[in-house]
Amino acid sequence: MQQTASSPLPWYREVGRARWKAFFAAWIGYVLDGFDFVLITLVLTEISSEFGLSTVQAASLISGAFITRWLGGAVLGAIGDRYGRKLSMVLSILLYSVGTFACGFAWDWTSLFVARLAIGMGMAGEYGASATYVMESWPARLRNRASGFLISGFSVGSVLAAQVYQWVVPTLGWRWMFYIGLVPIVIALWMRRALPEAQEWSESVGASDDRPNPFGPLFATRARAAFNVAVAVVATVSLFVVFTPVGDGLVPALSVLAGLALFAFAVQLGGRRGWPLYCAMIVTIFFAFLYSWPIQALLPTYLKSELGYSPGQVTDALYFAGFGTMAGCWLAGFTGDRIGTRKAYAGTLLASLAFVFPVFAVKDNLPLLGVLLFLLQATSFGISGLLPRYIGGHFPTGSRAAALGFTYNVGALGGAVAPVLGAHLASGMDLGRALAVLTFAGTVIVVLLVGFDVPGRLGRLTDPDAVSDHLAEPRAKAGTEVGATVRAREWGP
Repeated sequence: MQQTASSPLPWYREVGRARWKAFFAAWIGYVLDGFDFVLITLVLTEISSEFGLSTVQAASLISGAFITRWLGGAVLGAIGDRYGRKLSMVLSILLYSVGTFACGFAWDWTSLFVARLAIGMGMAGEYGASATYVMESWPARLRNRASGFLISGFSVGSVLAAQVYQWVVPTLGWRWMFYIGLVPIVIALWMRRALPEAQEWSESVGASDDRPNPFGPLFATRARAAFNVAVAVVATVSLFVVFTPVGDGLVPALSVLAGLALFAFAVQLGGRRGWPLYCAMIVTIFFAFLYSWPIQALLPTYLKSELGYSPGQVTDALYFAGFGTMAGCWLAGFTGDRIGTRKAYAGTLLASLAFVFPVFAVKDNLPLLGVLLFLLQATSFGISGLLPRYIGGHFPTGSRAAALGFTYNVGALGGAVAPVLGAHLASGMDLGRALAVLTFAGTVIVVLLVGFDVPGRLGRLTDPDAVSDHLAEPRAKAGTEVGATVRAREWGP
């Protein structure tokens, strides 16, 4: 049936069969992200026991992935900008699979840590490649939905990991968690083998002989190339020392050094006009992780140590939180498409403040705590389903994957800082109150940054002609609806 203004196609039919297939191929990658994050925390005690690890060594296996995330996001994103989103997606999942496979065969802390570095690069590339691929493939008016639905895969993976752990580890051991993790990777690779390229990239970049080179500014001259290689080494070594036992006593100074190195890259990649946008986006994402990841990382510890919950009760509470995040991602997609990305993001985060302190006021009522966790995670962590759409809209197609991959994964270092800061605050107050204070304060900062469009405003100071949203639906023109119908049919009914 032909689409008309009075009888439009339902949104799910407008997406089309081929786009849905592309979506699920990307979505599985996000399931793997969630699965791996929870997986390593679940099997940490078993790994520590087998390899004789100290608490610090064990914790470094979680943080290790952050060392290479910034590099993986930038490099794989640049490949996606120059050679296509599909290639970047495939390379990301291959790198991820190598790391996962190696984890299952690790023989000591060093081998497992190296495998986590590979996983970190693959995770970072997966985020940028899959997000840009799906959003550039879906119709413009549905891109918030594409973003929210895609990120919901993380919650599915986290819930799945918790369930698989109970079935597998007691009988088969911790290594089988990684072996099982290879199954969805193989499925994702099989699904991605015949995917079409992202439509927007094909039309604006792929058809051009002049392919973008996002790393061009870093290697414009020999002197600059040598300088940036040195900066990359400094950033990587500093992060390695910060996130491993080697850094005892050096963390503050080396954290500042790593931050300066990464911001030096942001300034160069952004260029004379774009550097304020790059830097402001990194800061915004940093605080987005800072408000959301204290609960993600320390909620099980709080439930066990302060509330005295049994392992079964902890699992039940985590289910409520996981499903709340999933529902929040779906809600974020619909809300963002209806009222706009920025309004949906800031408004829903503002609403989440009503649940922060009540969550940590409940002591011995698991059903009530579960409901409050569901609501908090739906409005707080769930709204981060809009992050790919929010970030990607600030950058043009030719540099979107690299810019999104770099800014997001540098900002993601807030996820490594958050648990440490939460634990530090807990030295002066109980852990529940520390988590509430950190979550509340971080949320307020992100509401202000996003609500007042701080990254966009700063970007327009140096680039007044910058497009406010590169992923927005073009203004309606004669024949637009007919064209939309033709494009939908090209991707399948």
